[in-house]
Amino acid sequence: MFKPASLLALVSLVPAFVNAAQPIYAQCGGLTWTRHRRLSPPPRPQRLPQPRSQQQPAPAPAPDPPPPLPQPLAIPSLAIKYVLFQKSGYCPAKLIYAVKIYLTPFYANEVTAAAAAISDSTQKAKALKVASIPTFTWFDVIAKTSTLGTYLADASAKGKASGTKYLVQIVVYDLPDRDCAALASNGEFSIANDGLNKYKTYIDQLVAQIKQYPDVRVVAVIEPDSLANLVTNLNVSKCSGAQTAYKAGVTYAMQQLNTVGVYMYLDAGHAGWLGWSANLSPAAQLFTQLYKDAGSPSFVRGLATNVANYNALTAASPDPITQGNSNYDEIHYINALAPLLTSGGFPAHFIVDQGRSGVQNIRSQWGDWCNVLGAGFGTHPTLSTGSSLIDAIVWVKPGGECDGTSNTSAARYDAHCGLSDAAPNAPEAGTWFQSYFETLVKNANPAL
Repeated sequence: MFKPASLLALVSLVPAFVNAAQPIYAQCGGLTWTRHRRLSPPPRPQRLPQPRSQQQPAPAPAPDPPPPLPQPLAIPSLAIKYVLFQKSGYCPAKLIYAVKIYLTPFYANEVTAAAAAISDSTQKAKALKVASIPTFTWFDVIAKTSTLGTYLADASAKGKASGTKYLVQIVVYDLPDRDCAALASNGEFSIANDGLNKYKTYIDQLVAQIKQYPDVRVVAVIEPDSLANLVTNLNVSKCSGAQTAYKAGVTYAMQQLNTVGVYMYLDAGHAGWLGWSANLSPAAQLFTQLYKDAGSPSFVRGLATNVANYNALTAASPDPITQGNSNYDEIHYINALAPLLTSGGFPAHFIVDQGRSGVQNIRSQWGDWCNVLGAGFGTHPTLSTGSSLIDAIVWVKPGGECDGTSNTSAARYDAHCGLSDAAPNAPEAGTWFQSYFETLVKNANPAL
């Protein structure tokens, strides 16, 4: 979409979403909103980045009750405001909305507790600021779907009380045989045990919750790693065996979430995974075919990149580990992939996770993804992206939630979590990793 020069973003607190007219994050929409390696030979398949936030071992344990929702939150309510502009030919009317991104209480409470455990007053103050930066909420087990309703109800109530619309950011992440090339983030559903039908029930439950709150906009990242694994890791038996279920599950998710106006970005790995020239065309073909198989859903907006990874959006210079790949950062990857998507009929718009990308040149290999030592919080969420292809810079991965355990005897231990550039003494994926959070705070760039 174009950026009308007359459009002014409204900003009241940092991190600022400024001077942008991006759809979804900065334009109209919603059903009721009228109111790695060298290439000769081709690179070996890479499994990047595998473990995700708020994960539970399979089979899933009984869920903890959702954290209480302070009224109001103890953390200052995020005051990011940005314009949603409806222009002729795109929406039926010209309307402007000021919208707030909802702060997930679960993560805000985690951060508040973590800050309380920090003795240094300067670092404590910096840590508390993280609670006011929006991150996505991960729904990685079916038991958590009711929590989405709790958050949507809270966002709806806050919106009605303030006269301001709210946006809730989520990650859909529960495919059967999930993360087929990794161990640390294995999911609760098995294809062999009717996993695809169980996944459809999971999607149905998310849809049912969202349908109750049409006044709240929802943006979703769809299934981190799943489709990227189908591009590069079909030599892994679990991935080849999951191919049909992954495609069917993602197609179903797109179709059903589309019915309730959820703006969707399919996960597209990152520059060090699908950004190699040998992987670009197969990736674009896969995304395009799935999109068309789903009926070209109108609320599929584009792709999410660098989810839970460490790549810079725009690197000052190539990290030595990227040697052999001209797409050495996310902007080069996006610029290379976008024309292939457009030619196939897929919407070439992107969001980019920069939550842990504050420090570069810290990995021994590009394929290292687990609790990388020396990382820092990165560019804050913003609509000022520097590219018409990029709708927003976001924090998809909640910093401080562990990528995977370093305990070699654990059932979900992945060797990447025991590498020399992985933080030691790491707990299970999705659980809180205090020392790593403190490192992210200390090394944040820009500083908190």
